[in-house]
Amino acid sequence: MRVNTSASVIIRISLWVLMLFGGAIFSLYQDWQHPLFRNLLFHLLTFLAGIAVTTLAFRATSNGGRELKKGRVGDIPRLETNKLVTTGIYSCMRHPMLFGLTLLPLGWALLLGSPTFITIIAPLEMIFIVLMVLIFEEMEVSKKYEEKYKNYKTKTPMVNFSFRCLKQLFKK
Repeated sequence: MRVNTSASVIIRISLWVLMLFGGAIFSLYQDWQHPLFRNLLFHLLTFLAGIAVTTLAFRATSNGGRELKKGRVGDIPRLETNKLVTTGIYSCMRHPMLFGLTLLPLGWALLLGSPTFITIIAPLEMIFIVLMVLIFEEMEVSKKYEEKYKNYKTKTPMVNFSFRCLKQLFKK
């Protein structure tokens, strides 16, 4: 099966998957003898928190993706748009899907119950994802939509933590 999408998107997805699995393997190796890693109550609590965070991450990604589909007009590669979307959740924040993806390392770390992953690796991965958005996504979208995006960017924050926006982002 051939995936029809840009090299930039494939590279970002590959980096993201590599970070999640590489971080997990490294952290589990580091934590093998850690007392918290051997604590059943710690694992139960982090697992339950991990389910909650991962559920929110997938909801945000799904809701953002559903709205972003409106930006696909005609026959264009998957995960690409050719029309700027500023409706729905995109009227609240510029990067709802990527906000959801930013939560995934923490959710994954909590599910695994790895103290190193929870406290060090996941936060570093989350920062890396934000930097990828700031550097690559913002640059590509600015170049693609020029003045329209510049106007949109002045009115809409990258992420919005208002209750109204978060409710819309995480709805079922």
